[in-house]
Amino acid sequence: MDRAQKEKVVEELGQIFESSGVVVVAHYTGMTVAQMQDLRAKMREVGGSVRVAKNKLAKIALEGKPGAQMGDLLTGMTVLAYSEDPVAAAKVTEAYAKTNEKFVILGGSMGGEVLDQAGVKAVASMPSREELIAQIVSCIGAPASNIAGAIGAPASNIASILSTIEEKAAA
Repeated sequence: MDRAQKEKVVEELGQIFESSGVVVVAHYTGMTVAQMQDLRAKMREVGGSVRVAKNKLAKIALEGKPGAQMGDLLTGMTVLAYSEDPVAAAKVTEAYAKTNEKFVILGGSMGGEVLDQAGVKAVASMPSREELIAQIVSCIGAPASNIAGAIGAPASNIASILSTIEEKAAA
């Protein structure tokens, strides 16, 4: 890799560190190509990506960025999993680490905060953006459906009383 290519990689990594909601750093020693492709596919499903880069270049890209202390995690064979959604990459990597013992989460960063393994696990347990939107919509919609039920209830009660009276009159 010549100097121009290295500069390009540093620039790309800098963009990743700035624009991503969360970046997870993990060791992948011993993983097969098929396993890595599986991880990449799972990350793509949630709108994230996986990137393997030289640690030295990643550390250079981190200089001056909010999560610069994350550079301490970049030792050995590391992979970066990242997504714009602050929860998606953490959820996928946490789930993948449970099924593959060769994939070991070291930590990561979320915004300017550096996360350890427990921090990544905590972020992974949070609801995703879509789940939060669904919860908010259901909370907003629940009172309206309750009101509609309350308004419709007296009419249905009256209708059932009238049908009971008709049945008694007919008998």
